[in-house]
Amino acid sequence: MAELLSDDQLNDVLPKLPDWTAQDAALVRTVELASFPQAIMVVNRVAEIAENDNHHPDIDIRYKTLTFRLWTHVKGGITALDVSLAEEIDGVLDALA
Repeated sequence: MAELLSDDQLNDVLPKLPDWTAQDAALVRTVELASFPQAIMVVNRVAEIAENDNHHPDIDIRYKTLTFRLWTHVKGGITALDVSLAEEIDGVLDALA
């Protein structure tokens, strides 16, 4: 199991994830999509990735706005697993642009 990132490690990672913030021991990103169906499409793709990685995000869906919250539950904070999943989510969202 991945270990919690130190404050220094997190400070090194955050510039590489410019759309993410560290909030309450989690990586958080909110994004507004073009439509509700597009938002659901993104959720479905992220669900496939999460199942494959066996690491699951918290996702809040509000019409066409999604908020992803990544933290390693068993560790109680941010690990390399969360950073990797954030990068994969960014890839899904970048593919829409």
